[in-house]
Formats: sequence, C-alpha cells, structure tokens
Amino acid sequence: MDDYREVNRANWDERVPAHAASPDYKVAQYEQDPSFIGGVVRFDLPRLGDISGLRGVHLQCHIGTDTVSLARLGARMSGLDFSGPAIEQAQSFADRLGHEIDFHQADVYDAVEVLGEAQYDLVFTGIGALGWLPDIERWARTVAGLLKPGGRLFIREGHPMMWALDGSNHPGLITLDYAYFETEEPLIFDEGGTYVETDVEFTQNVTHEWNHGLSEIITALMGAGLQLTALEEHDSVPWCALPGHMTLDSDTGEWRLTHRPERLPASYTLQAVKL
Repeated sequence: MDDYREVNRANWDERVPAHAASPDYKVAQYEQDPSFIGGVVRFDLPRLGDISGLRGVHLQCHIGTDTVSLARLGARMSGLDFSGPAIEQAQSFADRLGHEIDFHQADVYDAVEVLGEAQYDLVFTGIGALGWLPDIERWARTVAGLLKPGGRLFIREGHPMMWALDGSNHPGLITLDYAYFETEEPLIFDEGGTYVETDVEFTQNVTHEWNHGLSEIITALMGAGLQLTALEEHDSVPWCALPGHMTLDSDTGEWRLTHRPERLPASYTLQAVKL
C-alpha cells in the first residue's frame, strides 16, 4: 500500500515547474499585487470569516499559493506537502513575497509528528486533496491531532459524487463509472496532462486515487472528536472537472455543468471544530 506514495509523488514532482509557470496559478498576480487572494480562498471568504492572528496549517499545500492567500488574510501559516519540489517552490514563493511561512515536506499522515500535537487554531485543506489518501479515518485523526481544543477544520473539496463521474467515454454523456465510497484498492489512472494550462508533456502519468463518500468523511471527523459546524454543497468547481460538459462562469471563475447545473453537487465546503 505504501507504493501509492511513490507513484503519486513522482507525478506531482514532475508537475511542479509547469504549475508554477502556468497562468492558472497566477503566481505573477500574487507578485504584482500584495492584496491578491487566489480564487479557491476568495470563493470561501464569507465562510472563513476573520482569521487574523490564528495559527494555521495548510495540509497538502502543493506550491503554496493558497497558503499565501491565507497568510494575506492575517493567519500565521505553515504548509505541508509530500513533494520536495513543491515545498521548495512554495518556500521560495512565500519568501519572495515577504511572508513568514514555514513549509515542511512530509506525508500528510505524518503531520502531527512533524508539526507538533495540538498546535493549530486552523487546519485548512484545499480542493483536490483527499482523493490521494487511502484512509479517511486516519486523515481525520491527523486533523484532530493538529488542532487545539476549539480549533477549526476548514475544507473545500470536490464532491464525491463528481469524482464518481466520467465524461470522456461517450460523446455527450456523463457516466457513473467510479466508486463513490472508499475502497481498499485504489483507482489507477494513466493519463498525461494536468488540470492547468500548460504545453509541457509529462512522463510520470500514473496515479493511485481513492474516493470518500460524504458520510464517510463526516463520520470519520466525528469519530476523531470533531463537531460538524457547517456543510455547504456547491454546483461549481475551480477547474473544468468534466471537459466538454462544463462552462466557465466569468463572474466567479468557477466551472459548472453547461446544462442544468443544479443536477450535480460539484464541490462542498465543510467546517468542524475540535471538542
């Protein structure tokens, strides 16, 4: 089972330079505008509320753009990711912008050992993170271990219903092809490309992924000693998750089904507090 880490890490390591250079990550806008906040965090500003002065950690932070956004909102941030090149890019990016953010390379399941127990007021997890983890209960225990009593988990993630769909097999049709619930064995994909605009051709294209049902996530958090405080489902996501079936909303910068978007919960925002 540990092999999935090496397979996935190779995929993410190779994509770091392309992501940092892609206009979709908006690195240049962060550098040009000290008040710029990335779209993923901006979408949830009304739900985040005032986080100034909070000690926060961004799990699976990748190249650190959302981590910087949270720091610009006043939180004292750390970031953690299993990709060495991603952490190097994130640290260089934050240092260039003058943000005092400490980034750490580690597997998310090792976060408490690396960062310390009960150190954080806020644990943030951004979109597209949970699908790389085989055990949602272990992840929930990790989150609980990082949070101080009264500390908050804040997560925006792709909806497990959306992750179970495939829009590429039949022209004009979306099919229910993948597991909705967590499975012991991963879904194995061998696909080139990435989710942002780039001309780079990649060689490390195999990934091992898992879905986690919404009730599985909530039950895992409750079992780890967290209390659910908010759950909101959305009909949009920050990237074109179902190519050929989604349209970009220029006002929000999010993608939703072109026809009758109310049919699909495409993402959700979840908040929980450690008791």
